[in-house]
Amino acid sequence: MDDLVTARLLLHPLNVSEAERVLTGEPDGAARWAPGYPAEGDASAARRFLATCANTGDPRPFGTYEIRRREDGLTIGGVDFHGRPDESGGVTIGYGLIPSAHGRGYATEALRALLSFARAHGVSSVEGDTDHDNLASQHVMTAVGLRLVAENERLKYFKITWKDTAETTDPRTQGAQPA
Repeated sequence: MDDLVTARLLLHPLNVSEAERVLTGEPDGAARWAPGYPAEGDASAARRFLATCANTGDPRPFGTYEIRRREDGLTIGGVDFHGRPDESGGVTIGYGLIPSAHGRGYATEALRALLSFARAHGVSSVEGDTDHDNLASQHVMTAVGLRLVAENERLKYFKITWKDTAETTDPRTQGAQPA
């Protein structure tokens, strides 16, 4: 599977050996990780991806992606689907960046690309959640078109739904092109 390409980023779909390296924290000779990568969220996504591969097969293209800067090739975080679309066409997503990459619009750019990709592949809705105090993540989700739909004492839940997944004219979800 090809990388998804945006103006400043490459979203690289992990394979099993790459996910295993994320868990051990030891890149191979080809991987270029920025200091602080992988974070706990990246390890959690790698574990979920590997468990899915073991239980039901490789979920790609609905798997885990490393977020790499195009300018230097360094991996600065991750974005992932928490599995294949469900029976109604919905998926759940997650994302995270190393602290030194915060505040530069990378998470918004990566999430827009993932939403565009999901919509182009027939997904009808995308959900995500964040802690109440994670205002930056809440801002990213609303910036790409997800809306607050529920909350509990710990989390806020966001969602976007498309009626016609064949059309990708929503400017908030544009920007991803396969490499």
